[in-house]
Amino acid sequence: MSVPSLSAISAVTFQKNPQLPRNCTFDPRDWEILSKYWHPVAAATELGNAPLSATLLDESLVIFRSEGQIVAARDVCPHRGAPLSRGWVENGNLVCPYHGLSYSAGGQCQHIPSQPNGPIPDRLKLNIYPAQEAYGLIWVSLGGGHEPLPSFEAWDAAGFQQIVCPSIDIKASAGRQTEGFIDVAHFAWIHNESFADRGNAVVPQYSVERQGTGLRAEYVSNVNNFPKAFSHRAPQGFLWRRTFEVDVPFFARLTVQFPEGGRLSILNAASPVSSRLTRLFVPIARNFDHHIPVQDVYDFNRQIFEEDRAIVEQQCPEDLPIDRTAEVPILADRSSGAYRRALAEIGLGQAYSS
Repeated sequence: MSVPSLSAISAVTFQKNPQLPRNCTFDPRDWEILSKYWHPVAAATELGNAPLSATLLDESLVIFRSEGQIVAARDVCPHRGAPLSRGWVENGNLVCPYHGLSYSAGGQCQHIPSQPNGPIPDRLKLNIYPAQEAYGLIWVSLGGGHEPLPSFEAWDAAGFQQIVCPSIDIKASAGRQTEGFIDVAHFAWIHNESFADRGNAVVPQYSVERQGTGLRAEYVSNVNNFPKAFSHRAPQGFLWRRTFEVDVPFFARLTVQFPEGGRLSILNAASPVSSRLTRLFVPIARNFDHHIPVQDVYDFNRQIFEEDRAIVEQQCPEDLPIDRTAEVPILADRSSGAYRRALAEIGLGQAYSS
């Protein structure tokens, strides 16, 4: 899929130098850095004719469609502070539920019902943020949207089925969740019930290389990737090749090579609702098993991420320590070490969590 330019996303003027949200749970400098990136806030299928409420980096948002365009704004009417997400869309305009003021896709107030012939103050204007749809998700950037959207080439590849799993909320930092996704040593212990085996815990040596602002790691082992009930589908002695690619701050792609030329690609997109709450979105593309009900895919992936959630929510400290002396690494931690260095390089604090 070709990623749209900002000019193609919207013709509006976006908010410059956004202020920190009320009761912000992030370090101000970390918030400013994270605001520059794109983050998913909802599945595209969640946004119908009515406006949608979402939260990103502690900022309450209203998302709505206006004549086919996705618009994201601060979920506050500038008139008297009512939540616009409680309103509705009429003729492409967002209508406030309190006094009926309506706002265009560009954020300007178009109509005040109580004074239809009176002037409309220039300051009756919404704080609009860049928004776009990609990989079955709605993405928002609070800081201008100038960083590139994470790539996911498999999504539009010929012969690949597109699946957007239901999101899952994790009471932990987005950094901890992302690092857990690329951790290969936890398979045998955390995913023993779903696909791995505690009797097969050895992590073979694997390579990690820096790639752009992130990393790429290839891991080859005999750890079966089929659900345990279907583990017999893997030929005897088959070696599974898993390729992890990470883009800072919280995006990781996993490509798994299955038997008979099968390919499974997963985008792990951890959206920082707050510093201690992550909403995980998981678009999947695969070129096999198209006949299997999508609900089976939902169920298997939910099992895996629930297994992860149970441990990630208990990690201490809650923050992901970027300073490597704060925790003791082992040889299997090559990927996480490179990930923490990449986060430090974009300027995040040494005690950063998300």
